[in-house]
Amino acid sequence: MKKLTVLATLIAGMAVGTSAVADTKLGFTVYKYDDNFMAVVRQEILKAAEKDDDIKLLMNDSQNSQSMQNDQIDILLARGVKALAINLVDPAAAPVIIRKAKMDNVPIVFYNKEPSAKALASYDKAYFVGTESKEAGIIQGDLIAKHWAVNPKWDLNGDGVIQYVLLKGEPGHPDAEARTKYVISTLNDKGYKTEVLHLDTAMWDTAMAKDKVDAWVAGPNSSKIEVVIANNDGMAMGAVESLKAAGMTDIPVYGVDALAEALAMVRSGQLAGTVLNDAPNQAKATYEMTRNLGTGLAAAEGTEWNLVNRVVRVPYLGIDKSNLD
Repeated sequence: MKKLTVLATLIAGMAVGTSAVADTKLGFTVYKYDDNFMAVVRQEILKAAEKDDDIKLLMNDSQNSQSMQNDQIDILLARGVKALAINLVDPAAAPVIIRKAKMDNVPIVFYNKEPSAKALASYDKAYFVGTESKEAGIIQGDLIAKHWAVNPKWDLNGDGVIQYVLLKGEPGHPDAEARTKYVISTLNDKGYKTEVLHLDTAMWDTAMAKDKVDAWVAGPNSSKIEVVIANNDGMAMGAVESLKAAGMTDIPVYGVDALAEALAMVRSGQLAGTVLNDAPNQAKATYEMTRNLGTGLAAAEGTEWNLVNRVVRVPYLGIDKSNLD
């Protein structure tokens, strides 16, 4: 009875897009709807699907639970979806999900969270749409270096070392790990010495990031902080809120995603820069490839996407006041 209740709840939680009499069902999961960036991606996927009257889109909120996502995929396959598009909760779960899809010979497009190369190679109908994780860190590092060079007053103690704090996304997430590593290695490669004062995860979350920075600016390193680096805009916005409350708005803050709210902060000077994580094109590529696979076409047929080894990479772009408009 308990299992039936859980399944009923999951089925009731599915959002259905496009016509109810559509011929082709496609199953989508989002790791959690209330993630700032994935909320934009989800809306863009739904927008893309509106153009196809013969497609029925089954959209699921996995609520940051891999076990829930696994159950959702079971239900989607039972309902006869012709292709899956999966935003993983945990990238390590990809082999389990691939086995489920493979048993029913259903193609699968992973998006945003990248499975391992080994997992992707295990099924010739598995694809990935997303970014090159390290690129965001490299571009963020380039932005910081560019601004540091023309703002000598940022070096508060005049020691030539960038003293920074860093807000990390979900530990183990490929984007969080790569952004954290490459933003600093890029600065070092350009000849800048760096010193980490604090580094902690805020799980991509604005409120959690604010709490972390609140503690940092109340601590003994408060006066030493010269730059705040965040793996995403949500956490960067939490940092801005904290610094504003502490009267420390001169400290530059950097994010990733180029959310609308973050771009407004760049324009107003509250954020020094961000990195465009192209939600519309990630969504468009994911939807179009899933639709093609679900209707018997080659994944990238009739699209603009450059598919290499069953992977589509959507590039990043650094954003500051100089190129905002």
